Amino acid sequence: MSIPKIVIIGAGVGGLTTAAFLAKAGFDVTVLEAQSYPGGSAGTFTHKGYRFDAGATVAGGFQPNGPHTIAAERLGIRFDVHLHDPAWVAHLPDREVAFTRDNADMLKQFPHSAGFWSEQSALADLGWTLSAQGLPFPPADTAELVQLARVGLSNFPRDLRMIPFAFMSAHQWMRLRGMGSDSAFVRLIDAQLLISAQTISRNANAIYSATALDLARQGVYHVTGGIGGISETLAHAVETFGGQVLYKHRVQRIVVNAGRVTAVETTRGMHGKAVEYFPADFVIGNLTPWSLDELLSDASPDALRREVSTRTEGWGAFVLHLGIRADGLEGFPDHHQVVSDYDQPLGEGRSIFLSISPSWDSTRAPVGYRAVTMTTHTHVSQWWDALKSDPADYDARKAEYADRMLTAVERAIPGFRARIALKMTGSPITYQFYTGRHLGMVGGFPQTLLFKARSPRTGIPNLRLVGDSIFPGQSTAGVTLGAMRVAADVQRHLSVPTARTIPLMASNSVLEKESAP
Repeated sequence: MSIPKIVIIGAGVGGLTTAAFLAKAGFDVTVLEAQSYPGGSAGTFTHKGYRFDAGATVAGGFQPNGPHTIAAERLGIRFDVHLHDPAWVAHLPDREVAFTRDNADMLKQFPHSAGFWSEQSALADLGWTLSAQGLPFPPADTAELVQLARVGLSNFPRDLRMIPFAFMSAHQWMRLRGMGSDSAFVRLIDAQLLISAQTISRNANAIYSATALDLARQGVYHVTGGIGGISETLAHAVETFGGQVLYKHRVQRIVVNAGRVTAVETTRGMHGKAVEYFPADFVIGNLTPWSLDELLSDASPDALRREVSTRTEGWGAFVLHLGIRADGLEGFPDHHQVVSDYDQPLGEGRSIFLSISPSWDSTRAPVGYRAVTMTTHTHVSQWWDALKSDPADYDARKAEYADRMLTAVERAIPGFRARIALKMTGSPITYQFYTGRHLGMVGGFPQTLLFKARSPRTGIPNLRLVGDSIFPGQSTAGVTLGAMRVAADVQRHLSVPTARTIPLMASNSVLEKESAP
């Protein structure tokens, strides 16, 4: 019996985590990446002596029982990370709020929110415990439904606390706890959820929101060398376990015969003319559904075609990559969120997240300088429309967005603009070019109804999705949870003659010990 061949498209955190688990289990694993470095939207690239984070800058999930910690323990690897507290400082129009692990400044600024945060912590603790057990959510077949029921029964009656929150929004939850009429508090929560759930409190599911709002309490971490170090560590693990990660291989087609995937076709080289075929017993796409549909072409299942034709576009990002002078920034927090007003919709430069490379990481910038990534949510179609109708309008729009963001940051951090030594801008079109994501959308889908979350299934039995398109979606921690689930799913469907199935999640006894107060 030959060892099954698994091809993974995309060397993002989700694809590489899946690849590492399957390579360690003994499968023949090949990861195909179009760029020359791993990470995708959570990658780090080099320019003029700076190492810039491509998009994602804040890393969580490294706490005990966190997704990255579980993955590292199971794989026998180590992520080079350093805790940063405060997690970030939110600059609202009339106040500043430091997000810290002890929540002290939050309770000082909003003393009446103590009950809300106490309930949030309890829900998040239960959520972390359940997610670490590898919940197959949403269940895709009878076997996964039985597994989900067993996990639920093992946690009964604690699970009962979560039931009411499964059917309400985060805003309804805040109203129940007397915080729904506090416009500053609601705005603050909306700004957090737009980043972590891709929507605001009126739409975000309450249970998902409780865990999404837990990042500061669980801890924000810097990755040495930039957030791309997560993927670099995972890529090395894949190769250590006998797999291969091939860069500058752009996938052009997924080959389907008799309803099953049989191979993946790529181009490589400067002009993309050298064609290579990779036979596959199983394929995993670290892709959006739109990209998967394009690669399948005429072989795309009817359900997938309907999905991509009806699903609402997700958010994109406008980004500024800056090199700034470091003098005077000693002891200054590294992460900031700037919300410019209380009335206008968030995004489009009105809510900005800014991350400064840590002073201790000399690999990130030339001596005396720091690397900065600033992002704001933006609707993707407007950028493509501008480029198509008038390239000059597209360039003017980029300049206007950059000025809007810098003006907002200048109000929160006086003198910031004068520190800039290097400036680069990027739109959703930039993200589409470098990451291959459809229209440059990033961050996954809005987490509104838990029961409509997307599973990894694609309609083809030996093809799965991984990454932020599947539940639980956004963040490196979220895609790691999804990746461990997909790896377990593949192991249930394939057998390898030379290795054993490795456990992907923590045991209940470990979970109970680590989550105990």
